[in-house]
Amino acid sequence: MRGDPGLDMSIDPQPLNTKPRRVRDIDESLKPYYEQSGITIYRGDCREILPRLKYSADLVLTDPPYGILDRGGKWGHKANLGWDKTAFDDIGLIRMAGINQIIWGGNYYQLPPTRGWLVWFKRDSVQSAADVELAWTSYDMNARLIDHTIAATNGERVGHPTQKPEAVMRWSLLQARSEVQTVIDPFMGSGTTLVAAKRLGRRAVGIEIEEKYCEIAANRLAQEALPLEIA
Repeated sequence: MRGDPGLDMSIDPQPLNTKPRRVRDIDESLKPYYEQSGITIYRGDCREILPRLKYSADLVLTDPPYGILDRGGKWGHKANLGWDKTAFDDIGLIRMAGINQIIWGGNYYQLPPTRGWLVWFKRDSVQSAADVELAWTSYDMNARLIDHTIAATNGERVGHPTQKPEAVMRWSLLQARSEVQTVIDPFMGSGTTLVAAKRLGRRAVGIEIEEKYCEIAANRLAQEALPLEIA
């Protein structure tokens, strides 16, 4: 099952929760940090911004703080991640931001049972780091695995200590299939989820508390000529 992101697309996964979400009135004082071509970035704490958004996404695709300080970074290097000292304390708020959810590091949270785990296998992971990372999903589907080396994406790093490879986030988005047209990432970081969404022709919203990463994400989205992929 390793290494083939090209999965059989003939059977769509069934979401565990498809109840409609109430859409709140937008707070007119909430101004985007970046907005172009269907991609929007807000700077701030997602706990403050999410309740103010008139936005209910088809999918939450995110990689929140896990609550692991002084650990091997997700790219295999040592990183003292002060912001990752404690796990995010309101995972329920994150789940309410979209009809369905894919949450990397979901194994560190108390989430409902699922059989639809996503697995990133890192064959070149260092001895001190895990060989795999896991994403919890709200989909009733078979577990899936992507085999993607860390070295293959060295060139795309932009300075975020736990940056996910674009290929992994694009693959993650594809697991939700064609039903997903809008995506939200409440822990946007350097914007990899938004880059993946743009490549696949999806609309997306990202939220990030640190301005330097908002700027990095905005530059990635604005300066790169991103080829549109059909999915």
